Amino acid sequence: MNETAFDEPLFASMKPGLTSFCYRMLGSMDDADDAVQETSIRVWQSWSTFRQDSSFKTWVYRIASNLCLDKLRQSKRRALPVDLFDPAVAIVEPRDTLPDSAWIWPSPDFGGNPEDRLVRRDTLRLCFIALLQTLPPRQRAVLILKDVFEWSSKQIAETLAMSPAAVNSALQRARETMDRAQLRSDELSSMDVQPEQQLLSRYVEAFEQFDIAALVALFHEEGCMSMPPFEMWIRGKEDLSAFYSLTRWHCEGSRLVPITVNGGYPALAQYMPGKEGSGLVPWGIHVIETKENQILHVQNFIHTPLFSRFGLPERMDQ
Repeated sequence: MNETAFDEPLFASMKPGLTSFCYRMLGSMDDADDAVQETSIRVWQSWSTFRQDSSFKTWVYRIASNLCLDKLRQSKRRALPVDLFDPAVAIVEPRDTLPDSAWIWPSPDFGGNPEDRLVRRDTLRLCFIALLQTLPPRQRAVLILKDVFEWSSKQIAETLAMSPAAVNSALQRARETMDRAQLRSDELSSMDVQPEQQLLSRYVEAFEQFDIAALVALFHEEGCMSMPPFEMWIRGKEDLSAFYSLTRWHCEGSRLVPITVNGGYPALAQYMPGKEGSGLVPWGIHVIETKENQILHVQNFIHTPLFSRFGLPERMDQ
């Protein structure tokens, strides 16, 4: 086999699945895209060495897995604010942040590949991505390939250069770790499958009118809000009301645009008033998680590069 025979359409058909694998491994679409791009380069460069002793798919995932493992050796665990810090004691404007590389960020859809429909959508929920990050990298890869992609132990062993027995051992340890992990984000996310449309509509109306009483009334008694990259997060209706009052100047006049994140989960993109009447500019992506038709957790991801990634405009008219 030679380089001129490189099957680019075949690799392109695998990209959605590869991207979803790398996103689960790395917790960031930027890192996942970089890993998939580097995989494509290495596949092309190494095409002449592919001897078909394994399937093309296994070979490509071996390259992608090794790239992810290399990235993870050089980085710290990504997380969500509620898993790193306790809720705020004093309600002040948030100031302390961690770098973008510290946080898990939401992802858009990976594409319409038929294979992608077989991948369990619940394993793209942000709480599950956070749980995955608690695993050692190789265990993480084994669990994703087995429990999410439903590969055989033999195929995983070929991909990760392990014995089938080592794969099964790593899988058992990974599952035990996931069962023991007590992340607050998992507790806040394992309630309703997704918000009811009527609740989302009421949230949009209350937020756009910035009716604080109506907004807070939508929350569960233990409802909370987090705002990566800020460390601070707020829990309880009283503190939420105080926080919204404190930040009214910043959010009043905003508009919310419906989008979907992480496999089709409903979310809202917030545009806030720009400076000197320049229209509305990107601010944050609200992911709303509910319990008994009340808001349990709003994750407001304040990261403007997400807007272009989701195909959203750079500004909107007021």
